[in-house]
Amino acid sequence: MPEATLIMLILVITAALLFDYINGFHDTANAIATCVSTRALSIRAAIYMAAGLNFAGAMISTKVASTIGKGIVDANNITQMVVLAGVTGAIIWDLITWYYGLPSSSSHAIIGGIMGAVIAHAGVTALHWAGLRKIILALLISPIIGTLIGFIFMVVMMWSFRNKAPHGLNRGFRKLQVVSAAFMAFSHGTADAQKSMGVITMALVSYGYLKSFAVPWEVMVACATAMALGTAAGGWRIIKTVGRDFVKLQPVHGFCVETASAGVILGASAMGMPTSTTHVITSSILGVGLSKRMSAVNWGIAHRILLAWVLTIPASAAVAFVTYMVFSPFLGK
Repeated sequence: MPEATLIMLILVITAALLFDYINGFHDTANAIATCVSTRALSIRAAIYMAAGLNFAGAMISTKVASTIGKGIVDANNITQMVVLAGVTGAIIWDLITWYYGLPSSSSHAIIGGIMGAVIAHAGVTALHWAGLRKIILALLISPIIGTLIGFIFMVVMMWSFRNKAPHGLNRGFRKLQVVSAAFMAFSHGTADAQKSMGVITMALVSYGYLKSFAVPWEVMVACATAMALGTAAGGWRIIKTVGRDFVKLQPVHGFCVETASAGVILGASAMGMPTSTTHVITSSILGVGLSKRMSAVNWGIAHRILLAWVLTIPASAAVAFVTYMVFSPFLGK
């Protein structure tokens, strides 16, 4: 029935925007944890800056959205229920990890969610394994690159300013860190808001509103706004884990972390590769910590973060699979 189909479309769009909102406060730490922990900015100022620049970053490209929307599954196997179940799986996992203060990847969550829902609907053969390999490879390689660049960048800084007094050095880098935090917030917007853009566009194609996959400007504005509002709501639990508990950071460290992370994320977004901003910045913090000494890293926190990383795709896929199986008899396939 046309009315029922329209209601399902509205539910899907609402769920996708809710995911973007949750992604905003869940991933706020990615952009601002280090500048808050080093006191370069107050948490309020950092959050509002991140919100504005997340919005700006989300509006500049749709390459990642296209990768998400076309790279996971054939359009013929996408239905409103598939998209709704996939987004639900991602939302539930994001809320669980936020509650426990774990910086898991919203990118992994939405990819796992869509995979689980598609498998429930049409089986494993419906997945685009070539596209998934490309996506997952980017998600796996980006933390390695983040760790290496963070380590190298920090070593270069330490060597370049080896004769400077720590107090004066940190005072100068506290100002520079505001710029690097802004750079990171902008790059976060280019990567993360686009996942929901891809999901909503998939739903519009399935509904018949769009003939082919092309992200409308209205979808870009809606997703960018939802993420900015979520970012403005904050996410102190994860900010504390990333910015204070994992590695103790000074302004020079924070500058290196944010600059290295933003460079990796922007480079990947320019190529349409959906990196995890969570993984990139956390691995950059690890690289900076390792440049100091092994004991500078809280390995207990590192273990918890790694566990969340490993579980995210299968956990969100499982939740999406169950969601589809439970609700599809009532809402339709």
